[in-house]
Amino acid sequence: MPTWPVVAACLLLSGLVPAKVAADSSASLRSHASQLQRQNESLAANSHSALLELYALDSQLARERAHIVALQIETAQVRAARAAAEQRLAIARRSLKAAERTLELRVQQLYEQGDNDPLAVVLGASSVSEAFNRLDTLGRISDVDRLVLAETRQARQSYQRQTQQLASRQRSLASLLDDASRTASGLDQARSSRASYLASLVAKRRLNTSAISSLESQAQTIEARARVVAPLPVGGSVGPGSTITVSATGYSLRGRTATGAPVGWGVVAVDPSVIPLGTRMTIPGYGEGIAADTGSAVVGATIDLWFPTLSQARDWGRRTVTISLH
Repeated sequence: MPTWPVVAACLLLSGLVPAKVAADSSASLRSHASQLQRQNESLAANSHSALLELYALDSQLARERAHIVALQIETAQVRAARAAAEQRLAIARRSLKAAERTLELRVQQLYEQGDNDPLAVVLGASSVSEAFNRLDTLGRISDVDRLVLAETRQARQSYQRQTQQLASRQRSLASLLDDASRTASGLDQARSSRASYLASLVAKRRLNTSAISSLESQAQTIEARARVVAPLPVGGSVGPGSTITVSATGYSLRGRTATGAPVGWGVVAVDPSVIPLGTRMTIPGYGEGIAADTGSAVVGATIDLWFPTLSQARDWGRRTVTISLH
């Protein structure tokens, strides 16, 4: 059910709102503007907090991305080192096989020549000097072969350890890189969410600022009109502060009143010679109203009360009531 300020705002359009009604409407508009202003102050505080959080997320995201780049660089270095170690290991394996094959061939050759037995070497020599030389050669060959085999095996073991260590480090880096990527993704989502929230706060503040400007402009217009509206002459009619007993009839019609204002709850049709247009009144059983309409059948101490539906108007019917004028 429309309240009195709504009716007053409608009547203001026709220039017939009394000064007190205009002041009430102006106060209501300014009160709403004050509420929006307080809301904007709260939004500004929330925006400041959201902005600080956004800066913190940007900083965390930048650090995490730098960490990811460092991990990617180290991963590339470890991958290259592992590839080189695997290549050296392959070479060492081939060298070991070659050394083992060479030793195998040499032992076979010694057996075939019968030089593998030191006693046979001594007995087969033509002189003592020749025997010592051949034994010395055979000993040296054995020492060299053993040394080559030992060094080759040691190199292979070393390269195997390096390869395993590098493979383990590469797996560790891959795990760290996955964790860092997930962390960066989470930070990025949090940043997007906070940025959207901040944008919504800024948009709300802009809407409120526009609404505040509109409300203050309307309030100023109402106050300006209230200052220039002169009170209507009473003549032989009743005035504010008095009461009058009238015959009140309910009606329900759409459109505009005789004053040009739209019909609505609280619009009362009167005889202007008895109740001046613009007069506020209290009607028992109906509520607050304002004289804003006339009619050919409204003559003397009679009034018509507007209802939103025909059934409500019929329920009211015609009553004799004593109304108070303000």
